[in-house]
Amino acid sequence: MAILEDSGAGPLCSCNQSKVLADDKKNVARCIKKIEPKTPVRGSPRSKSSQGRVSSRLKEKSDDEMPSNGSKRKRLSDGLKNQVSKNDAKVLFVEDIGCRSDLKTGRNNGDARVNDSVMVKETLRVFTTFYLRFVQEEEKRCLKPKDDVHFSNGSENNNGNAYDDHAKKLTKRPDLKAISEMVRSNKILYCKKIGHLPGIKVGQQFLSRAEMVAVGLHGDWLNGIDYIGETCKMEEYRKFTLPVAVSIVLSGQYEDDVDNAEVGYAGQGGNGLLGNKRQIKYQVMCRGNLVLKNNMVQDLPIRVIRGHKCAGSYTHKIYTYDGLYKVDHCWNERSAFGFNVFKYRLRQIEGQPKLVTNQVDFARQLVSKGRSELNGLVCKDISGGQENICIPATNVCDVPPVVPSGFKYIKSNRVAKNVIIPPNAPGCNCKGKCTNAEKCSCARLNGNDFPYVHHDGGRLVEPRDVVFECGPRCGCGPSCLNRTSQQGLKYQLEVYRTKDKGWAVRSGDLIPSGAPVCEYIGILRKSDELDNVSGNDYIFDIDCWQTMNGMGGRERRLRDVSIPSSNHAKERNDHISENGPEFCIDAGLYGNVARFINHSCEPNLFVQCVLSSHHDVRLARVVLFAADNILPMQELTYDYGYELDSVTGPDGKIKELPCYCGTADCRKRLY
Repeated sequence: MAILEDSGAGPLCSCNQSKVLADDKKNVARCIKKIEPKTPVRGSPRSKSSQGRVSSRLKEKSDDEMPSNGSKRKRLSDGLKNQVSKNDAKVLFVEDIGCRSDLKTGRNNGDARVNDSVMVKETLRVFTTFYLRFVQEEEKRCLKPKDDVHFSNGSENNNGNAYDDHAKKLTKRPDLKAISEMVRSNKILYCKKIGHLPGIKVGQQFLSRAEMVAVGLHGDWLNGIDYIGETCKMEEYRKFTLPVAVSIVLSGQYEDDVDNAEVGYAGQGGNGLLGNKRQIKYQVMCRGNLVLKNNMVQDLPIRVIRGHKCAGSYTHKIYTYDGLYKVDHCWNERSAFGFNVFKYRLRQIEGQPKLVTNQVDFARQLVSKGRSELNGLVCKDISGGQENICIPATNVCDVPPVVPSGFKYIKSNRVAKNVIIPPNAPGCNCKGKCTNAEKCSCARLNGNDFPYVHHDGGRLVEPRDVVFECGPRCGCGPSCLNRTSQQGLKYQLEVYRTKDKGWAVRSGDLIPSGAPVCEYIGILRKSDELDNVSGNDYIFDIDCWQTMNGMGGRERRLRDVSIPSSNHAKERNDHISENGPEFCIDAGLYGNVARFINHSCEPNLFVQCVLSSHHDVRLARVVLFAADNILPMQELTYDYGYELDSVTGPDGKIKELPCYCGTADCRKRLY
């Protein structure tokens, strides 16, 4: 049994939660003037019936079962899947969202409302949006010219780096700013609550304490014990002797734990202020020590979260929810320094899932196996060396194992003979890298700002109707921030065989939300020429123009962009009807890793239209971005965006197919 120490004083009561980050809010004030809270990032339905989405490729079918009219097409999904209707959207962020446990869900009473896991996911997406906006503000501030920075002494220091020192001193934490904004706008999902939180499963992992605060798993971003204070006035807690603990964060390592179901916890207080954990006085029964004792006396459960080092996380730590524990023993013993300290023993409540091996391995950040050691390896690199990172393929389902076949891997789009690509658009005059949004002409097309932040190698702040990136005629180089989606694969992807969905794709790396994963590559064709294509499951319609104009019931995203007038886009596209896009990408015979990514009703990727070499939205590039923080070995998915009853067979009858995505919000029926 490992003995783990608390990291400090306990938090304030939930009634005084707004005071926890009071100091940080002062720093947020000036940013809030520029960053008004926007609608939480949600999916944009392709049709007015948001439940009428289907996938053409969720289960491989025999040739005689495939529709022969070639009507099965992927449609460009313009955002994260919309999990709720317009009426139900109000449920997500009602006043006093902390009482989310009182909201009715479909699982409880048959009411067609968003499920709990989706609520958690949507809340984390809102947090990420706020977080990246504040990261963007910080990057702007730190990139200001020296002339814009005023120093008290009016001169640089002896090393000539006064600006750098100034930037470091003023660096603020965007995660805490994001939490402050969520508290201010009442978007924290759960308030102080004892026991399990709906939608958060044992083993779920978070990349920061701020994320746990956002969903209410652990309501204190700094200290190890989160508790309900004596001043709490909530009616449901009047029957308890307060204060009582709701959760604790352990900072030990798994290799220190003999039994994962038993935890030793050292009390708080009596430490010196030098950070050496030296005990300088006796601990007293107050604060965290008292709440743990009160939980033991009243037999109340405590949520336990384990924190571990993680190089892939922006906080260099990862936190895993380990379920409910109870304090079954408390004692006082003399420490090595001669002072009495409190010790507590917590045991996991029986009947809960145990942390599985892959979660433990990930928390320890074990070195990944070499590609040649992958179980079921059938191909070391399906790209044949074209990508800057090898893409292995594995198959443990088929006997004998087969390899991905029937296509040729290409890294960039090919163009059909009758498709004319517009000439390269005028570029910006920036040198090296684009840093000044006021002077960069490409940034002006994006609403006078860059859509990306440098954080984690480049992340999209939030989905847009279209993103304008720098192109061939720009003065900046290939490492420019505004070329983020053009910089090739950054994460280790693996194509693997599944039992019921054919081939699929997963990542061997942690992919942060907003990061580009891959581009959908194939042959650019005219959509009206696909009527004779039979059984092609890899057609991706480019409906960027329809999305931007809200055609066909489409719901527009953030639209801080301006189509260049010289492009005559409006005049050229006035003839486009709501029936469908003019161009598509056909990855049937030629394509890249994106052709293997499956559909899901709760996807972790979203589709973003990107314009770089030209500004014709009808021929926009299709790039898949991470909608959530995607942990290693998770399948990558996006919403194909099919309309219900959109596929007919050769006999003219509507075809149907069950959905195999397996999510809690699965629409069950496909086409």
